[in-house]
Amino acid sequence: MSVKKEMVLYYCPEKDSQKGNDTRIARLKAVLVRMGIRIKNISPDQTDQKIGWLAGLDGFGEQPAQECPVVEEEVLIMKNFSSRRIDELLMNLKRSGVSKIALKAVITDTNSKWSFYELYQELKKEHETMSGKEES
Repeated sequence: MSVKKEMVLYYCPEKDSQKGNDTRIARLKAVLVRMGIRIKNISPDQTDQKIGWLAGLDGFGEQPAQECPVVEEEVLIMKNFSSRRIDELLMNLKRSGVSKIALKAVITDTNSKWSFYELYQELKKEHETMSGKEES
């Protein structure tokens, strides 16, 4: 049985990387490299693309570019992770001093068909609900 390679789709808003968070981002990426996890940086012009295509899943192709609102928060999406490896990743990020990433997900059959922006909106809504910041 072949082991499927773990990958992280990582999006960091330009405003964050310009705010001097480069060392934090470097620590995050160093943890991923140490753990043998591939990193795919998602750029603002890719947020209209399907998660499946961004993650290199079979059956997905690049979509024609569409106008998308700006994604203003950091997003981490995991592909081919076991529960144990997710726990290990989160523990290693914490140990390395990388502050909590609020918007994170694991790729599923359902969300692989969504655009990056659609998944971002869903994660943001879930996070607001879970943290009691739901808008009335």
